[in-house]
Amino acid sequence: MNLLGENIWLNGVIIVFGSAILVFIGGAFGMLYRGVDRKLVAHMQGRIGPPIVQPFRDVRKLLMKENIIPDGAISWLFNAAPFLALISTGSLLLFVPLFGQPALLGRYGDMILVLYLLIIPSLAFVVGGFASSSPYATVGAQREMIIMMSYEAPLAVVALGIAWRISQVPGAGDPFLMSTIGQYPIWNLLGPVGVIGAVLMLFTLIVVTVGEAAKVPFDVAEAETEIAGGLLVEYSGRNLSLFYLSDVIKAFAMSSLVVALFIPYNLSPVLGITAAVGGGIIDGLFFLVKVFVVMFVSISLIRAGMARFKISQASTVYVLAMTVIALVGMLLIWADFVIRV
Repeated sequence: MNLLGENIWLNGVIIVFGSAILVFIGGAFGMLYRGVDRKLVAHMQGRIGPPIVQPFRDVRKLLMKENIIPDGAISWLFNAAPFLALISTGSLLLFVPLFGQPALLGRYGDMILVLYLLIIPSLAFVVGGFASSSPYATVGAQREMIIMMSYEAPLAVVALGIAWRISQVPGAGDPFLMSTIGQYPIWNLLGPVGVIGAVLMLFTLIVVTVGEAAKVPFDVAEAETEIAGGLLVEYSGRNLSLFYLSDVIKAFAMSSLVVALFIPYNLSPVLGITAAVGGGIIDGLFFLVKVFVVMFVSISLIRAGMARFKISQASTVYVLAMTVIALVGMLLIWADFVIRV
């Protein structure tokens, strides 16, 4: 009993400190990628752009500013929403494999849990917008709810398609576990027809990533030129910094999810590196490169080349176009399995 109690206590300490470290690292790399994204987009649009470290300066400056609560706001809910957003996005990092290693809490949650956790930050933004009592924030909250409900369908189809194909592998474990998905990369299970289907689902997930990150052309909930910043128009100081951190961490976590589902490969086996430390460093760096590529394609390129959608256009893209594309991809994967069997 004493040994069991010590093991439980040790696991608890590892989870607590590991969670804090992962959230810190996720926030740091999220802000770094945000700085690189702003710099690259500026160059693509013929501008100089801010320095790469600007997101770190923004957070530091916001933490030093006064935290103002507007008149008429529901103060406790207004203050709680940023913490809920940050905690939920930080929790995402615990269930998604990072740096070429298994997820810290991978044995306690699966893809279904990740899909639910992706909803909570958006709900926190919506709650904060409604709680601020601002008409601009209320419009932004309504738009965020529409977008959130719109991209859930294609995201669920992609997850189900991958899980179904893995479930057909003899001896495979729970197909919704991230560890199982990493053990059976989807590309290794498909023939030519299935590869086309997987490409369609990858395209769908990349477009969903733009909406999850609330970037152009799906940033209709903020839309500075229309609703003066929307959801966050009344936020300042520490609360705004928490929402900012939540936003950059969610973008990093969503890009990491794309990597985990479609590019779960490590580089150390290819290079023949068997040392734990050396292999871990190589795989970690390779993971960061993959995340950067996903963020560049799904956020930077699209943001630099497109204008903001109307809310009706944005919801139509997800509810109709992306859902249909994801379903076609799933059907092609099913057809590939039938043909090969």
